[in-house]
Amino acid sequence: MCDGAVVAHPGRPVWLVKNSDRQADEPQRVEYHPAGAAADDGRPAALAPPPGATTFAAIVSRPEWLWGCEMGVNERGLAVANEAVFTRLPVARTGLTGMDLQRAALERTASADDALELIVELLARHPQGGRMSLDRRGPRYHSSFLIADPRRAWLLETAGELWAARRVEGICTISNALTLDDDFDRLHPRALAVARDRGWCRRGEDFSFRRAFGDPLYAWLAGAAERRSFTARRLTAAGEELDAAAFAALLRHHGGRSPARGLRMAVPCAHASFWPTRRAGQTTASLIARLEEPPSLWLTGTSSPCLSVFKPLPVAASVAGDLPPAPAHPDRDSLWWRHERLHRLVLADYARRRAAFESERAELEARALATDPHDAGACRARWREHHAAIPRWQQLAAAAGRPHLTPFARYWHHRLRAAGEPEEDHSRRS
Repeated sequence: MCDGAVVAHPGRPVWLVKNSDRQADEPQRVEYHPAGAAADDGRPAALAPPPGATTFAAIVSRPEWLWGCEMGVNERGLAVANEAVFTRLPVARTGLTGMDLQRAALERTASADDALELIVELLARHPQGGRMSLDRRGPRYHSSFLIADPRRAWLLETAGELWAARRVEGICTISNALTLDDDFDRLHPRALAVARDRGWCRRGEDFSFRRAFGDPLYAWLAGAAERRSFTARRLTAAGEELDAAAFAALLRHHGGRSPARGLRMAVPCAHASFWPTRRAGQTTASLIARLEEPPSLWLTGTSSPCLSVFKPLPVAASVAGDLPPAPAHPDRDSLWWRHERLHRLVLADYARRRAAFESERAELEARALATDPHDAGACRARWREHHAAIPRWQQLAAAAGRPHLTPFARYWHHRLRAAGEPEEDHSRRS
């Protein structure tokens, strides 16, 4: 599950932001890939660049086990982010994931128009399919994409090889469900015929890509409409007062809800739960991008943006890569796992434990947002400061008291042990 948004008002900077929501034990890596890089381990053979093709440097955020990325931005200011969508069409057992498609677009194209063309071309030649989650038995899905550059933006929604696309002007938000009815600018040439052949659009009815191909049950279980509406309302209310701080506040917003509350995801900042509808719904990485040449980026490099720090990152240097990369299993050194232990400790008593270090976190983020996002040395300092601050924040949170053992707290006590920390002693309750 994910929440993403593009803001593309005429005469103003284009923004793309995303929370990547996946399984709680799935670390995500922030990586810099220079232009002309050699083939990467794990690259699908179908995505090898053509001989002599121009490639572009990019920052990507990707699950540790996957070649493709959840989101990324290249040196030309092209940004792409995808989200899972569940459709009536089957998902192939082997093929290319939406994450693979968008990483190829970041590597090989310089504009939103060209990225759109490449993705639909690849969809025509290769099925969407293959492993899509840390758990090999996890769900498989099709993808929707937000594609943007400094001049224009697109929403691309897919159902297998079929697709619909709309040029974005103003605000566009997406949250794990098809949204395009008949308001598309471009449509796969066979989409209407397929819908009619399968009885999903009767002759004489207005064609809707969403109604024809979307799975309404999965959309409801994901809380897609509720989350999309929440994000759109807040962005609309902000008007022209949008900057990196405003987007950071949006991506960490809980809508006044406790992380323990609810059977479904309802707000952008997601925390997993023992409920089956939320086990794969944890924000494991976040991105804010102001699209220009060169682009300005801020990423957490961690889960739970409500407890983390958005830090600047240039697309011209390996800054986040100076820290130890997140391995598949818990370690003591990587930023992602170091923060994840803090996150799991806090969730046992969220309000009180977050408050124990919130002022320090906010001060560090204020410095980070005030840092020139193109100054590699200053950006590197902010990433190191965050990495160094987490052990103290964990101590402050642990000293804030012992929580009552609600089912949600018990769930996170066990997950804290899974992240390499001993479970707390709750023989005495606060």
